[in-house]
Amino acid sequence: MWIKPVEVLLANALWVTERANLYFTLQRRKGHGDRGIGSLLVNTMDTVLDSSAKVSPYRILHQTPNSEISYQIATGTSKRDIFSNWEWLEQHVMQTLSTFDSENDVTEFLIGKIESLVATQKNSKLAENDKSKKMAEAQIKFRRVFQMPAVEKLVNYYSCSYWKNKVPRQGWMYLSVNHLCFYSFLLGKEAKLIIRWIDVTKMEKNITFLVPESIKVTTRGGSYVFSVFMNIQDTHNLMTQLANMAIRTLLDGGKSEDGSTAAVFSEQSKRPERKQGKRKGKSSKAYTLKRDLDARARSEKFRFLFRLPKKEKLDGHIQCTIWAAYDKKVIWGNLFLSHNFICFLSQFQDQVQVIIPLREVNIVEKLTAQMFYPTQSQ
Repeated sequence: MWIKPVEVLLANALWVTERANLYFTLQRRKGHGDRGIGSLLVNTMDTVLDSSAKVSPYRILHQTPNSEISYQIATGTSKRDIFSNWEWLEQHVMQTLSTFDSENDVTEFLIGKIESLVATQKNSKLAENDKSKKMAEAQIKFRRVFQMPAVEKLVNYYSCSYWKNKVPRQGWMYLSVNHLCFYSFLLGKEAKLIIRWIDVTKMEKNITFLVPESIKVTTRGGSYVFSVFMNIQDTHNLMTQLANMAIRTLLDGGKSEDGSTAAVFSEQSKRPERKQGKRKGKSSKAYTLKRDLDARARSEKFRFLFRLPKKEKLDGHIQCTIWAAYDKKVIWGNLFLSHNFICFLSQFQDQVQVIIPLREVNIVEKLTAQMFYPTQSQ
């Protein structure tokens, strides 16, 4: 985390240097991850301090070669966080600092840069808190207007228009786990829709002369057209995910894809809230629904591509190459990893597909380029 630059009088007191270059030093607090009497004393001292005075276990300092003053510019609670700040400095700042002739200019430029990053970081947090507050308010309105039970989780909401009798009604669309809802109240006229996902038979994006871009939802009882979305593709994707998930849950006899008898996402309502307050716990639950939906969609696509069992879930994927010995060439593609399988799919889908059960893997080794790519003579 970037912080407003502050002077540090004793740069090496109670700190161990992990990395250093011409302008920056990455340090770890003694007692964090170490053993010994000295480290134990430092760790004890940091533990008993007041919470407002506790020291982060990692920090980054700035100091020019001929200066005796150091400035603390970043702190972190984990190696991952602090190393991301360190890598950003190396990639985006180091080259610029080397162009200055004066060390004072280097420090002045860097302090201004870090202060701008702190301001941006603060604004993003305020925006996130504001979004979380709006989501909580939308959840309350959704349950009140549509008389939804507390277990019905709101995933997202959008400003849009509902075309009723060729007349647009501007309002809000609410997408929950089991329902698509719309509400509008303009000039004394109210429009309210409640559509269950299991009743949806077709959903498509349309382009007409009257409505440039719209989403048409067809049910057994009729069709409904919505338009004027900020990002119609993302909205359509989320609606498709929710409709498909509701149908799969229905076909499975009310079970989710992991075999539990509870409704989809209902297990989240049973999780104990954090001690920091109920409001924060509820808003964080609402945000996790969208991430869970995206993860489920990626796992479903992964299972479909490689025809894997229904309970297999995607852990992650990365772009890589595979050596095709039969053709003596390198093929680009993506490596997918789940709990039980390693899979590879080439960039051109019909070219190469590999499925390796992890139970068949005896050893995994890191190879050098010379070992990995055979020469033409071989």
